[in-house]
Amino acid sequence: MEINNLIESFAEFKEQKSIDRATMMRVIEEVFRSILAKRFGTDENFDIIINIDRGDLEIWRNRVVVEDGDVQDPNLEISLSEAKSIDSDYEIDEEVTDEVKFQDFGRRAILTLRQNLTAKIMEFEKEKLYEKYKNRIGEVVTGEVYQVWKREILVRDEDGNDLSLPKQEQIPTDFFRKGDTLKAVISNVEMKNGTPSITLSRTSPAFLERLFEMEVPEILDGLITIKKIVRIPGERAKVAVESYDERIDPVGACVGMKGSRIHGIVRELRNENIDVVPYTNNIPLFVQRTLSPANINDIRVVEAEKKVEVYLDPEEVSKAIGKNGSNIKLAGQLTGYDIEVFRDIEEGAEDDVDLKEFADEIEGWIIDTLKSIGCDTARDVLNIPREELIRRTDLEEETIDEVIKIFKEELEQE
Repeated sequence: MEINNLIESFAEFKEQKSIDRATMMRVIEEVFRSILAKRFGTDENFDIIINIDRGDLEIWRNRVVVEDGDVQDPNLEISLSEAKSIDSDYEIDEEVTDEVKFQDFGRRAILTLRQNLTAKIMEFEKEKLYEKYKNRIGEVVTGEVYQVWKREILVRDEDGNDLSLPKQEQIPTDFFRKGDTLKAVISNVEMKNGTPSITLSRTSPAFLERLFEMEVPEILDGLITIKKIVRIPGERAKVAVESYDERIDPVGACVGMKGSRIHGIVRELRNENIDVVPYTNNIPLFVQRTLSPANINDIRVVEAEKKVEVYLDPEEVSKAIGKNGSNIKLAGQLTGYDIEVFRDIEEGAEDDVDLKEFADEIEGWIIDTLKSIGCDTARDVLNIPREELIRRTDLEEETIDEVIKIFKEELEQE
């Protein structure tokens, strides 16, 4: 390949990769100098002139004129007779500049040059990509799903760069096909073996925070602050917000008219249930708000142990705990306190437990069967004779015995 064609090909590469002119010229000169240094021992006495637009290159070597027979380094010195063959006016100690034809180095040198140029430019592209993303951690990006694998999804950004969305950073109910558009937050950027690795996340609290900023102008303007976000991705999230303007209701602003603002966020998070909670420094009040929709009778804060004891009616316990304990778990994370729930039983009244609270121990269809005969609590069931329960529910004897055992043990603990 002729050297001019080589330069032209990299001029086209510059356009494709959007590398600025100065950088492309610097990269090309660096590679040419490395070849010259390898061939002549040094490149310091060479001038390289590159014109990417015209697709040409000139290499000029500067040597000092010495007496015939005194040439010690033919790369740095030229004999007087050889200098005069170029121009008869040259004298001793003058500098001779003559052009070096790179084509004379041979096809292998040009091939090596092309390989080195490609490697240098690709290295520059990697550095450029790393610099582009390293300061964008926490930002939301939109990309196209390029490949879907078992452990990760490969996403292409608008410039065709590869981003990774690992399985553990996906919402459990996420489902994407090749060609789908995907939103996620940049969670990590690092160099691995010289290659930039950009990791995305859809489970990070930062992703939910950015979505709120996109949907709620008051947050972006600084009128409302998100104090903290906790999530069980795909299931439930709690967001503590505070307004710096008394005229602005932070919860109402985040939810929007008829839920218009929060609906878009919920859809993006695969119908994740989002509770927006007004923040306060009053711990008992804050705990009460985070345990909504449960109605609380009394709260006692044990500051030394970072613990809160919550007392409520038996029928409110399941609301406070939530499905699979999600509500009380997130409330504890949001407030920073360990929350313990206690049933508030009126004096003289017997302890009782709603059947819904046995969902982890008794299958749902069995609970539904007990409810169908008018039993809503454990004591409702225990007040019916065993044989009557078997007859009315049409359940197996072993099942009824196990249910009675579980209910008795729970009430004894109470």
